[in-house]
Amino acid sequence: MTTMQGPAVFLAQFISDEAPFNSLEGICQWAANLNFKGIQIPTLDSRFIDLKKAAESKTYADELTGIVGSYGLKISELSTHLQGQLVAVHPAYDDFFDGFAPQALRGNPKARQEWAVQQLHYAAKASQNLGLNAHATFSGSLLWQYFHPWPQRPPGLIEDGFKELANRWLPILNEFDKNGVDVCYEIHPGEDLFDGETYEMFLKAVNNHQRACILYDPSHFVLQQLDYIQYIDFYHERIKAFHVKDAEFNPTGKQGTFGGYQSWVNRAGRYRSPGDGQIDFKTIFSKLAQYDYKGWAVMEWECCLKNQEDGAREGAEFIKKHIIKVTDKAFDDFAAVETNTQLNRKNLGI
Repeated sequence: MTTMQGPAVFLAQFISDEAPFNSLEGICQWAANLNFKGIQIPTLDSRFIDLKKAAESKTYADELTGIVGSYGLKISELSTHLQGQLVAVHPAYDDFFDGFAPQALRGNPKARQEWAVQQLHYAAKASQNLGLNAHATFSGSLLWQYFHPWPQRPPGLIEDGFKELANRWLPILNEFDKNGVDVCYEIHPGEDLFDGETYEMFLKAVNNHQRACILYDPSHFVLQQLDYIQYIDFYHERIKAFHVKDAEFNPTGKQGTFGGYQSWVNRAGRYRSPGDGQIDFKTIFSKLAQYDYKGWAVMEWECCLKNQEDGAREGAEFIKKHIIKVTDKAFDDFAAVETNTQLNRKNLGI
């Protein structure tokens, strides 16, 4: 078994125009001061990484690694959540997702998708140049607006949707395979991969591609009322990244899993800072240790109540306390006996 790495922090929710959150050096110093050991870097802000340059220049990638390392940190993964979203967008969401793309591409879904695919290709090579073996992203969605079957879905709609999603992702998965990096889809509402069944449908459509892996975030399963512990039993071989984000589900006589269009603070299901919600992280960390998860435990701050810097400080300590340093010996070794083939045969009656 392997002791997982961490704690790390996903930078997306902390980046801003104010110091120390407006430069790589500043945010690294901040993370190190909170005792984080790694950072997961979103890739759309050139103040933190020039993704194209990191893909094309090993020297630049080494410089990034050196800057991060000078603060006692490592890069856990790169993230293309926003670009991955744009690989597959239903026309109903075109206007909403245009903001994820450069200004020049807005209003042009075809050019926007081509740009997103190229971004993923850059991410594959950049990850290799940085010495990373996992990458965090979203799958995008062609089908989310059809998740509740009313009116009835036309026969074949879902199958055709996953076939098209697979056609878009297969060349990307092959590029990541060429670079020795796993694509870790965050299983998430709003994506076509939002639970176990949809992940399996996608996996089948991409011919069980070895790089089509999972970013495990139990908070999204609490909001769906899915068994997030058994999920690890089902998919542990594919879980290559891990977000530590808490959540709670408190249904009432007025709302449940769909949330009644309420704000986050007023929803039955809402995200919380690590330790403030209902998730059984002790069992999660134990399961991941049992199944020899070798990746990082990455704190993602999304809380409708707590200040983000308090959440980060507490989150680093929360993860540190939950990481299990795995044993290198059996607890009953003191009672062990030497191997004796003749004695074994005698005890077996042979």
